[in-house]
Amino acid sequence: MFRPRIPVNPSPTHLVPGLVEPTAITPAHDRPSSQCACTHVGPVAPLPSRSPGSPIRLTGTGLACAVAGGTAVVLVVGAVLVSMLLAVAITGVSVAVCAVVLRSLLSTSRNQH
Repeated sequence: MFRPRIPVNPSPTHLVPGLVEPTAITPAHDRPSSQCACTHVGPVAPLPSRSPGSPIRLTGTGLACAVAGGTAVVLVVGAVLVSMLLAVAITGVSVAVCAVVLRSLLSTSRNQH
């Protein structure tokens, strides 16, 4: 569980081989490989690839996580949009109040002259 797994880059055929488990470094051999008494780790078999048309099957937990994640995204996006709309509304009201104050100041200055 605590051993790191190093991902392998996909090949040009877009088939992703399995993950490579790090192994201990072994010293070089002085004799030919046919006389070697060591146990070597062979190549890693690729993971079975999913065809593009096959459906994804979710377990109950996976479905619950997907629904919870989607709900969280909708709530966050909704909160951001509502706050932006509120900011625009507050800005519009403040501009309208400034326009009314300026209009009244200008009209009173014209009436005094």
